Amino acid sequence: MAMDYSSHDFLLSHTKDILAFYEPVVKDPAGGFFQNFLDDGQVFDSKTRHLVSSTRFVFNYSEAYRRGYGDHYADWARDGLAFIEQEHYLANSNHYAWMLGDTIDKTAMAYGHAFVVLAYAHAHMADIVDAKDKLSDLYSWLDDNFYQPDHNAYADERSGELSTLDPYRGQNANMHMCEAFIAAYKAIGDQRFLERAKRLAQKFAGELCDLAGGMIWEHYHQDWQPDWQYNIDKPDDLFKPWGFQPGHQVEWTKLLLQLHQLSPESWYVERAKSLFDQAVKYGWDKEHGGLVYGFAPKTYEFADAQKYFWVQAEAIAAAYRLYKVTDEQTYLDWYQTLWQYSWDHLIDHTHGAWFRIVARNGDKITTEKSPMGKVDYHTLGACWDVMDNMTAAPN
Repeated sequence: MAMDYSSHDFLLSHTKDILAFYEPVVKDPAGGFFQNFLDDGQVFDSKTRHLVSSTRFVFNYSEAYRRGYGDHYADWARDGLAFIEQEHYLANSNHYAWMLGDTIDKTAMAYGHAFVVLAYAHAHMADIVDAKDKLSDLYSWLDDNFYQPDHNAYADERSGELSTLDPYRGQNANMHMCEAFIAAYKAIGDQRFLERAKRLAQKFAGELCDLAGGMIWEHYHQDWQPDWQYNIDKPDDLFKPWGFQPGHQVEWTKLLLQLHQLSPESWYVERAKSLFDQAVKYGWDKEHGGLVYGFAPKTYEFADAQKYFWVQAEAIAAAYRLYKVTDEQTYLDWYQTLWQYSWDHLIDHTHGAWFRIVARNGDKITTEKSPMGKVDYHTLGACWDVMDNMTAAPN
């Protein structure tokens, strides 16, 4: 008999198992968190720190504390924020460095700053810090440096001294800005965050989605017209891959349904269903199982058929939310199917946590379980999102 992955006890146990993988090895006595781990937990790079990992660890430990997993997690989240402010923060230019290590990448990335917002929002929700003023300041700073009101969207990248705005425009930073602003609204109740999150959803899951034929496209020119060629030779890029990304279709599904909970609009549900349905229609590997990383426009051929942990995790959360809002069995079936694939191929039953990536056929291809950027924020977040919605009233 198949496991019941919709059991609250299963999800609770699984989140604790994920945290247990990092528990004995993650804290750097000199400050912050190590960010590069092999399958067995061994640290393979003790120096390099990425803003995305630094902030995602704060999310992990803020939520772990808020949910009663251990009082020490409050100290860990607090220490993580201190590291971000003491090491990533660049006082001369008033922003957070993208990368620390033997060399420092001082580039100001909207994507990274979205996660600073997310970290402070969840630390505030957990009563670890009072972040009301900090979140308000971040909102204003992002408005001044990245928001383009004529387009209702955020640009991506500024130079380290903030003087130059890169011409690239993309949806990924905006998607995570939407996620972070939803969290900030829940944390401090500032209506600006909710209204901006709704505006981003309308822009990217509405207007630009329609422009791209009904799915979320990744890359745009300065005028926010689709750039169909950007990174066409890099379908496996970590932050800017070419192709339609099933993981981002389902991640927007989740965000649209989160917005629907906060401010119900029927289009959120209809677009959420459409994005998820197309993600599994074109992105599910019928031969080997699992959602692929990307597929091509028009032909729908797989652009990168490897299986990434976060794609399956976000699809799990999206499928469960769709089941709750529609009561359609197909979405619960997809929830179980996605979990079963992940259980069979992506979850490390020896050492704990999830492998980052496996080959198309499910074979392991690396011993680097958790390099920079991973930290299992997607998997923990997906489980917690499902747990929260088990008892939520239907929309």
